[in-house]
Amino acid sequence: MTEPSFPSPGAPVPGPAVPAPPPGAYTVPVGGYQAPAGAYQLPPTAPPASRRTGAFALAASLLAAVVAPVIAGFVAVRMGMEVLVTDLVTPAGDLRLAALSPVRTPVLWIEIVFWAATALGVIALVLGIVATARRRGRGMGITAIVLAVLGPVGFFLTVSVLYGVGNAIGFAGEF
Repeated sequence: MTEPSFPSPGAPVPGPAVPAPPPGAYTVPVGGYQAPAGAYQLPPTAPPASRRTGAFALAASLLAAVVAPVIAGFVAVRMGMEVLVTDLVTPAGDLRLAALSPVRTPVLWIEIVFWAATALGVIALVLGIVATARRRGRGMGITAIVLAVLGPVGFFLTVSVLYGVGNAIGFAGEF
């Protein structure tokens, strides 16, 4: 006679027979769903991109669109106090640049500030586009683009208005 076989220790013991589910039925595991091992963790996410590019773009555009026109505006007031606008523009509307010869140094400084602001504006525009496209300080990049585009308009408007203010200050009794 043969001896009955017993399962070895630690081996799963066969449970009662489970009837097969009807076709198309949703089946749930017999023992229910198992709890995941360990605590729930969020899937790993990439660290946020650096916003440095957008910050550099914004700083360059602020220098080009705000600081440069202010500096040039102070110099334009000084120019306006020394050269009358009627000496600079003829009644026919022609521009006489020879009238600016007494203020050559301020004209040179305005030109230096203009070209420095132009270079900073181009840098701000490029960095702003890169920051916006790569999501590296997108809000600052968009602001830098807008300031870089509007900067030249503000520069010429500031210099023109403050030149007129300088004319009004320097030649108040002659009008």
